[in-house]
Amino acid sequence: MRVRVFYHDKCFDGACSAALFTRFYRERIREHAQFEYMGLVHRAGALFNEADFTGDENAIVDFKYSASPRITWWFDHHQSAFLTLADASHFEQEQSNTKFYDPDFRSCTKFIAVVTQQRFGFDPAPVNELVKWADIIDGALYDGPQTAVEMKEPAMKLTMVIEANQDPHFIPGLIPRLAREPLAEIVAAREIAQRIPPLMERHRRSIEILRERSECKDGTIFFDITDYELEGYNKFIPYYLHPACAYSVGLSKSSFRTKVSVGSNPWAPLSHFENLAKICERYGGGGHARVGAISFPPDKLDIARRAADEIVAELRASYRANAS
Repeated sequence: MRVRVFYHDKCFDGACSAALFTRFYRERIREHAQFEYMGLVHRAGALFNEADFTGDENAIVDFKYSASPRITWWFDHHQSAFLTLADASHFEQEQSNTKFYDPDFRSCTKFIAVVTQQRFGFDPAPVNELVKWADIIDGALYDGPQTAVEMKEPAMKLTMVIEANQDPHFIPGLIPRLAREPLAEIVAAREIAQRIPPLMERHRRSIEILRERSECKDGTIFFDITDYELEGYNKFIPYYLHPACAYSVGLSKSSFRTKVSVGSNPWAPLSHFENLAKICERYGGGGHARVGAISFPPDKLDIARRAADEIVAELRASYRANAS
């Protein structure tokens, strides 16, 4: 039995979700199944390639819904989980009892742990550390921006490695280890430990670039770093630099997309926050109520910048209205 697991790439929760699903499947479905892993990223245009769904079973975790009949398992927690109304309707009529969705969970890893324990008798206790840190990192449950930015914990270092990764074989090789090894042991392994010093230097440099490029006005930070190769920067740096601000909007660029990142400060004492997933959906993106993103083709910087400007104006107006 060959199982292909499609997961949210360059994402700690995505990798952990794939790892937890693997452990669950081996323990409660088929012990000797062979696993293959493929990362998925948000980009302009089609997100799925039907020709990739070649497993005897195909699972998607921590990523949008596919109505393909070849997809046999699905877990997601993003508010913007459905590309179309037709996809949402297809899921609502799903009778397989192997596809699950709940946007109230902070992390998909925790969602998988709860569902598989309740529905299939799986015991997630041996990987409680994995579940705990996926929930902290994806739910931004840090004590403050210093914890999120200073990168002291093994899970934070591993998140940095995952988000900066450019090797298509690295995360598929990491996922089975996440399913069985402590995070400190994984981070200490030579092939991972050697990646950390240059990434920490890049991280320190990104803090200085964002310090120079970011502006906080009317409770909303804006920055444009499209002339740097900095996609995958720590998304809490803006609040580390501007702790009084409630929102951040950033423009970044990579080889396959121009990205507008929209976030909210988990530590801001604002009484009302705009639903950022809903805002991003208007431009073809999505996410969660408190954090979202939009992907544009790499050559559409002008369109992405216009979208970012409009979102900044909307959030600044909202902040003025709710802070008065």
